[in-house]
Amino acid sequence: MSISRMIFYIAILKQSKKSSGNSNFIMHNMSIKFFFVYLSVAALFVLSGDLAQCQSDLRIIHRDKARNLTLEGSLQLLNLCQEQPDYIQEIFKTAFNAFSVDPGITFSDLARDPDFLRLCTEHGMSHTGGPMLGNISSQGASIWLRTLEPANVEVRVTMDGSVKTYGPVSSSEKTDLTAVVHISGLKPSTSYPYEVLINGKPVNSGIKPAIRTSPVENSPAKARIAFGSCYHRWGLCNQNLANQIISRNPLALLLGGDIAVQDRNNDIAMHRADYLLRDFQVAWKNMVSSVPVYATWDDHDYFDDDLHNIPEGFTREDKEAVWKVFRDSWNNPSYGLGDEGKGVFFRTRIGPADVIMLDGRYFREKGSFLGNEQMEWLKEQLLDCKGPFIILSNSTMWSDYVSNGKDSWGVYDPGGRELIFRLIEENNIGGVLLISGDRHGARGFTIPGPSGFTFYEFEVGSLGGRVGPPPINAEWDSQLFGVSGEYAFGEFDFDTTLPDPEVTFRLIDERGTVLYELTLTKSQLTPQSCFLNTGY
Repeated sequence: MSISRMIFYIAILKQSKKSSGNSNFIMHNMSIKFFFVYLSVAALFVLSGDLAQCQSDLRIIHRDKARNLTLEGSLQLLNLCQEQPDYIQEIFKTAFNAFSVDPGITFSDLARDPDFLRLCTEHGMSHTGGPMLGNISSQGASIWLRTLEPANVEVRVTMDGSVKTYGPVSSSEKTDLTAVVHISGLKPSTSYPYEVLINGKPVNSGIKPAIRTSPVENSPAKARIAFGSCYHRWGLCNQNLANQIISRNPLALLLGGDIAVQDRNNDIAMHRADYLLRDFQVAWKNMVSSVPVYATWDDHDYFDDDLHNIPEGFTREDKEAVWKVFRDSWNNPSYGLGDEGKGVFFRTRIGPADVIMLDGRYFREKGSFLGNEQMEWLKEQLLDCKGPFIILSNSTMWSDYVSNGKDSWGVYDPGGRELIFRLIEENNIGGVLLISGDRHGARGFTIPGPSGFTFYEFEVGSLGGRVGPPPINAEWDSQLFGVSGEYAFGEFDFDTTLPDPEVTFRLIDERGTVLYELTLTKSQLTPQSCFLNTGY
């Protein structure tokens, strides 16, 4: 039995005593007999004090992977899950060295590097990132790609036995050699194979990607959305976890920050190096070509640990440059207030759920976690949501139980959090699901609102960060679950065909084991007056 499994089972042993209602801890592929054997062994570790040492060892491993920002450390991550071909390693090494020369080096500059260009063309590489799906709807999607040089990008979609071509969209120096092609005119709940062309030539990616559209937004349906945070570079290569996410057929994957860039501050060229590392990982490439991705940032892909707004020693220009490289590296439907006001928050609709992903970094000040403009925007969006469910994402935790609200609402803006909760209660906004990240491991809590209504928070910071603060605490009476030592993602399974629509949360590890499951009805997630008035 692995150390990480022992840590997990100890959390289960303690927390299962408090679990009630419709929640279940589910142990697949394990007999009851062996389950109790594992618990006994884990208990011995607790008694001997070795558990704390095991957790400390895992933290050190994570810290070393995170802090080794050199070429050597990045190459270790490139080969962490599988040995990459020699030419891929050489291409990445050449790019990393070029980016190291000057913080202002762009992908366009890299394309003018003769050694990099030669290596890529010798191996038939016409793009350095993507295809990455995003912005899924019942009628279309968007496809992101980064080309080797400025180029025209097209997408061919197979539909009803024929092929339709979208584009071309030009990648240019202005877009850091990225292009986003918008696909429209598709049918709901349908799968469409596609291929990408660069300057008229099909991209040979070795995969056969497809777009799967969402159900019609306002019709009863069953749908699934996956989520999590804290890949921290090293988790991006995890093929087992990626395969599990793909196998669940989610409409989308919501990523709550600390994903691909690690503590690069204002060295924008090294932000680009980390995104290139992301895009060279086979597991990542396979997943995002068929699973639409939505992303926000947290501290480590913004500047560095716990930093926000304009950190001390940096400038507004630094902050805006970090925003631009993030925008060019993802495929979100929009980015905050756009070119003028910036930020990375957005709202979209994915099947039965309105999705609101907040930005807790760009605008944050003491006493104003989101900043005034984002807070006013959030109020408007919450009041405007039309779906039976709302996923409200924050990159750090909504509750204060873990680390006493460190780097989050509890320290910076408890009044702002109460304002949001009060708005939801007073306006009878139903179906709200709170998701969060930042604290490594995974935890769930209920949170009492100002009027006593119960909110549910699902914090899944375990895509790469397996161990962080203690996963459970006897004083956390409102805790639903706590898991440490596991690579895991979360999912919401929606069923709006029922008279009282349901959503089931599951925490699933890289082996496909459901570690925790909780089913909630729309009525449970809605102040009673709202539920009676919606018709859901």
